[in-house]
Amino acid sequence: MRKKHKNPKGGLTAAGRAYFKRKEGSNLRPPVKSARRGTKNFRRRVSFAARFSGMRGRMKDDKGRPTRLALALRAWGFRNKQSAAAFARRNKKKWEKRLGTRLKTGSLFVGIAIVVIKSCWILWVDGL
Repeated sequence: MRKKHKNPKGGLTAAGRAYFKRKEGSNLRPPVKSARRGTKNFRRRVSFAARFSGMRGRMKDDKGRPTRLALALRAWGFRNKQSAAAFARRNKKKWEKRLGTRLKTGSLFVGIAIVVIKSCWILWVDGL
């Protein structure tokens, strides 16, 4: 990506999103700082927070400037990884309850693994 495709405040410029669409075929949309609960943009924001709160990397480089990770979080309205994680935790559970399913995070596999472990634990305890 060239410098003209990167927004100095975080994320991509419109030209950067158009460039990415030409190259990869993805339809990237601009960041959402705030959205009403229940809207598609709110779900996008929760998803972003869940993904980026677990990203590796520092918030500042060696010279004390914010990294691209920090700028991306700011563009979406989060001060740091911890605030993004708290937002995702707080709102993801509500959406799982409303949708009656889990969001796309691979958590279904984790849920199955927990059920299997609990079943084995119960069988082991019953055997004592």
